[in-house]
Amino acid sequence: MTDASTEVIETRADAATGTASPRSLATRASVADVWFRGFLRAAGTATVGIMLAVGLFLALRASDALSVAGFSFLTTEEWSPQTGEFGVAAVLFGTVTIALVAMCVSIPLSVGTALLLSEVVRGRLRQTLISLVDLMAAVPSIVFGLWGLFFLQAAIIPVSRWISTYFGWIPIFAVTDPSGAPLTDASAFTSSAFIAGVVVGMMVIPIQTSVMREAFTQAPPGEREGAYALGSTRWGMIRTVVLPFGRGGMIGGTMLGLGRALGETIAVYLVISPIFTINWHVLQTGTNSVSALIALRYGEASAFGLSALMAAGLVLFIITLIVNFSASLIVARSRSGAGSEA
Repeated sequence: MTDASTEVIETRADAATGTASPRSLATRASVADVWFRGFLRAAGTATVGIMLAVGLFLALRASDALSVAGFSFLTTEEWSPQTGEFGVAAVLFGTVTIALVAMCVSIPLSVGTALLLSEVVRGRLRQTLISLVDLMAAVPSIVFGLWGLFFLQAAIIPVSRWISTYFGWIPIFAVTDPSGAPLTDASAFTSSAFIAGVVVGMMVIPIQTSVMREAFTQAPPGEREGAYALGSTRWGMIRTVVLPFGRGGMIGGTMLGLGRALGETIAVYLVISPIFTINWHVLQTGTNSVSALIALRYGEASAFGLSALMAAGLVLFIITLIVNFSASLIVARSRSGAGSEA
């Protein structure tokens, strides 16, 4: 296939010589097809160009700070550009921790909600629930942040205390003072990475659910009926047909939510108590993130401090690109339906 025409090569016998010769059948593309292809190529090129321009802008603005900090920018926990001691180790650790907590919360809820909407409820109730889930994606992040600050935090502290009491033997769930003694006071559990992760997890559930639901509903009806004809239960049909067919959508939705969780700003900024040391205890007060750092220090930053913030933004930009490219590779290699066709 070429851009301007579609060629079909066939073989026909030459009656005179008795030899086979190819025959070419060509159809020329219409003007509408040519314009449509040109528009798609222009849109794709513009998207890539914008991404490169953003990366180049961040790299140029961050060059002053990176030339001073060097490789230690990735390993230094302190953030003090005015003294030359600054890095993103602590905020990068907090960013990843909050995103992982968000994924632990959002993935089971998203899969369950997507299966409920695609396989269980029907009729007007289904459309109503789909509309409600889609509307949740339109709620501004500052609303989720206020909800997390004034409602969820107080409600979830008993859960954090319970986890720390019974699973504190796992280091990441321990909440202790500097001497190692367990803490039970509520102030030790506020503004933690766990609470921020739960808030962000609630934010990414709608987009993950929508992607997964669309993938689940594309499972072939013939394979569904075939599973029932072989005596499968509804759960058996879901396990053998729907979930394998929707595997690509599940991975794509998860990675899409992870990308948003890594870059969430306002909701995290409202909930956390920012610190610049690595906090391995997810339930304990104090954490930080790259985006919250930028929002927190942007207004008061000097020219060099602004360059340092641009460097932090460049690191987050690269991480987000890696996540998105990884998602594309994984989805491409796990085509929906491949498992069910085996």
